[in-house]
Amino acid sequence: MVQTSQPKQEEEYGYDLFPGRNTGQHKGRSFTESLLTFNHKCQVMLQLATETSPYAKLLLSAMKSSGCKVFKERHFSCEDCDGTVSGGFDADSSQIVLCQNNIHQQSHMNRVVTHELIHAFDHCRAHVDWFNNLKHLACSEIRAANLSGDCSFQTEFSRFNFGLKQHQQACVRGRALRSILAVRKINREEAEKIVDEVFDTCFNDHAPFGRIPHDKKDAGFAGRDYENRGRYYANL
Repeated sequence: MVQTSQPKQEEEYGYDLFPGRNTGQHKGRSFTESLLTFNHKCQVMLQLATETSPYAKLLLSAMKSSGCKVFKERHFSCEDCDGTVSGGFDADSSQIVLCQNNIHQQSHMNRVVTHELIHAFDHCRAHVDWFNNLKHLACSEIRAANLSGDCSFQTEFSRFNFGLKQHQQACVRGRALRSILAVRKINREEAEKIVDEVFDTCFNDHAPFGRIPHDKKDAGFAGRDYENRGRYYANL
């Protein structure tokens, strides 16, 4: 999910879902309370995600190669959020928000970190107009849902969603649509039209994975392919 702190229309851009982005509204925890509860757990899970998730490791490597090296202390923030969201990418500050009050399992943290890193990767590699071009937003949401594991068989099975023809496409379309509706004040019909217009192109854009990584093993293979991408040409 992408959100912005542009001051003019907080609700229109989904900023109201992330009260920690607004110091005037956010009631901070004491250091001791944060250390022992949600914030400390969030920081530990974030560390594990960036060090062990093959999805996150590939994206961090790709961003470094693109000139957008990610620093944990600068580009990630564990905060309390609205109960309906798990994370967001703040395009104004190039910072990923992790909703410490809504992420309780490592597998969930891994998916959220990956999802938001895909938005950050798109922000790095392309001239994305998050605020004025809904097609750009829709494209990144489609890619994030498709490549992060949000719609993997295992994840969908845990939600009791399975057995549909072209289930990956249906899941990606639905999750992208929900993300757009959460952060933009538009009606469902308009959002569906925007998603449909860019779906095929963005669903088939698998950068930097080179494929849809359906599980951790697949993401690991994609990571090795990415790291070895220059060897073929070097040997010609």
